[in-house]
Amino acid sequence: MDIDSLIYQAIFSPDDTLKNGARDSIRSLAKEKGIYPASIHDLYIAIGQGKVGGFTVPAINIRAMTYDTARVIFKLVTQNNIGPFILEIARSEQSYTDQKPDEYAVVVLAAAIKESYKGPVFLQGDHYQFKRSVYSSDPQKEIDTLKTLVKASVEAGFYNIDIDASTLVDLDRPTVDEQQKNNYEMTVLLHDYIRQIQPLNVMVSVGGEIGHIGGKNSNVEEFRAFMNGFKQSSKAKGGISKVSVQTGTSHGGIPLPDGKIADVKLDFRVLETVGEAGRKEYAIGGAVQHGASTLPEALFGKFPETRTLEIHLATGFQNTIYEHLPTILKDKTYTWLKENCAKERKEGQTDEQFIYTTRKKACGPFKKELWGLSEEEKKPIREALEKQFLSMFTKLQVLQTKEKIQSYV
Repeated sequence: MDIDSLIYQAIFSPDDTLKNGARDSIRSLAKEKGIYPASIHDLYIAIGQGKVGGFTVPAINIRAMTYDTARVIFKLVTQNNIGPFILEIARSEQSYTDQKPDEYAVVVLAAAIKESYKGPVFLQGDHYQFKRSVYSSDPQKEIDTLKTLVKASVEAGFYNIDIDASTLVDLDRPTVDEQQKNNYEMTVLLHDYIRQIQPLNVMVSVGGEIGHIGGKNSNVEEFRAFMNGFKQSSKAKGGISKVSVQTGTSHGGIPLPDGKIADVKLDFRVLETVGEAGRKEYAIGGAVQHGASTLPEALFGKFPETRTLEIHLATGFQNTIYEHLPTILKDKTYTWLKENCAKERKEGQTDEQFIYTTRKKACGPFKKELWGLSEEEKKPIREALEKQFLSMFTKLQVLQTKEKIQSYV
């Protein structure tokens, strides 16, 4: 059975025995071909120590057409000797895209096999986020839910986990330490749990977050309060390798009534100052930018300039897929959204704003139809994604970096 047929069976077979067998076969085949899940922890610590750098690592969330999108990425990675790149999926995305960690990992590995890639694959659990409403009423329930997710992720080969307890920050408290206390304590709890379950000889890369995306911009004082609290509370070796900050962006961007995305005032100074403090004072890789894929293309060169460690990219690629979908399928998804997501429509939203903010919810229900597009229908989507990825990789300065990072992976 060829890899295309094998991965289709691994995702869509109604027979669990066949589905799981196909997944096992893909993992075995990947290992045979020198493709393996890896942690980026040592590289980030080396960056923190000034041993390597000059680039910003792209962390890419694939919500739709995962096999085809990952194939485009691996093709470019191979052609351009790209070293650091992360393929990730957030806790919330796993639900509405219908992609649990094991499935996501297997699809990515299959894409790597298809494109004859060899080397490490950095799979990441993005925004493993505490839901404030659940935590407030039943903390242990939310902790147990996240531990279950973390365990499933590590077992699937996600050796990079971003813990997001920034939702628990309480800005009404009188001191910065008190504001960050719930955040660093819950980050410590999951960090120490990860260290208990990680595979032998693997140091999972763990990230923290000090500012909720879409909220108040972060600052160095908050970062130090978080890091000092973390270091004093954690009982496990390893520590975190990076911290995500808020700089003025929002996930997916803010759609205007005509469907265009509002300009964003991104504060690069946050990334510079927090990143510098992270490297000099705590020997971690630096600061991470979220919500970046819908920013103007010209801004991407600023991330390596400000020594931003990593940026998270999602909605921009989803937008590209929708822009190039066959009209019949696009109309079908939009009709589904109007019927099934009507309760999410905010007062005063235009149709364009409503569709833009909800269409990610169609990725799961239409997964099989998107996968089943003909090669002719997929061609313009792949070509547009390839152009978009190459431009981004070039501006983030990750081209020709494979040899540069080999000592640390």
